[in-house]
Amino acid sequence: MMKHFVKTSVATAVVLGATLVATGAFASIAGSIVNTRHNMGSTGQGPNTADAANTAEICIFCHTPHGGSTTDANGNKVAVPLWNKQLSTAVFSTYDQLGTSTLDAAVGTVGSVSLACLTCHDGTQAIDNIINAPGSSGYDSTGGGVDGLTWTWNTDGSLNTQGRFVNSVDVGGANIWAIGTDLTNDHPVSMQYGGGGYSSPSNLNGGAFNSIAPTRDMDFLPAVNIAGTARWYVENTVMAETGAGGEAQNGVLDKWDFKLYTRDTSLETYTSENGATFTGELEPFVECGSCHDPHFQTTTFLRMEGVTDVNTDLQTGGISPDAGNLQSNRGSRVCLACHAK
Repeated sequence: MMKHFVKTSVATAVVLGATLVATGAFASIAGSIVNTRHNMGSTGQGPNTADAANTAEICIFCHTPHGGSTTDANGNKVAVPLWNKQLSTAVFSTYDQLGTSTLDAAVGTVGSVSLACLTCHDGTQAIDNIINAPGSSGYDSTGGGVDGLTWTWNTDGSLNTQGRFVNSVDVGGANIWAIGTDLTNDHPVSMQYGGGGYSSPSNLNGGAFNSIAPTRDMDFLPAVNIAGTARWYVENTVMAETGAGGEAQNGVLDKWDFKLYTRDTSLETYTSENGATFTGELEPFVECGSCHDPHFQTTTFLRMEGVTDVNTDLQTGGISPDAGNLQSNRGSRVCLACHAK
């Protein structure tokens, strides 16, 4: 019986693989973090890698299975995925401070997954400032020091070697990844999706989810609610049509969909200049991870597979986008997934 089962499974896998190749589905996979700039170990192909003698680990620069950071500078709990760096204590200037009339969402404090991204991208910490270093006895609750600026693995004490960059010296320069603490010139994060309009009871019991109400701003496409939960996303219809993503509007979140991150707005108070407010319930927010997945081998880690032309048959956007590569955001596909233009 066991032999029969194994043979059947192998045969099924072969048929499935042949089907995927025949339909071109393999052309729409997300790739692997191994081949992206976010592989900062010794096997990484990007410019910001650790010394070859230090570690070949990949996940460790962001994640740890034990003892990760969970609170921000004010001691508030932050939903970050087993984060292996101290969360940024920087004070951020945010997009809403520009006073633009086109922003009709209420904006919260920079938090959630965006705060995790900014532990590197605000330029205040070296990439090897981590809480739990490789191997045994490498735990340091300070994440490499109180100031967070020095390379903990460099014996010569240098801050910029082998093409690696760190701290505010790089902010505002040629390194666009070094966003800094001024977020006024970046797409807003930690804001209500579509100007608000979606919410659910904070206690998840009693009362219906307001998941079918329109957004306050009708220039945004509707979000999809995962039934019975306080979770929302915007369907990636482009990837759904290629067969790489799930069927559109089916209430099942897949890796290509544009994720919205739930925040309890009863913990914050904010009123925008045009009157947008928090409901005091659970609401979906736009964060860095809504458009980007740091593990994808796509152009600038966008949640959209790149398109290639006759000059290239590889999606290399995670490392160095080829001149012949018709980028992941061709036709502004990522922008138009949310913005009804």
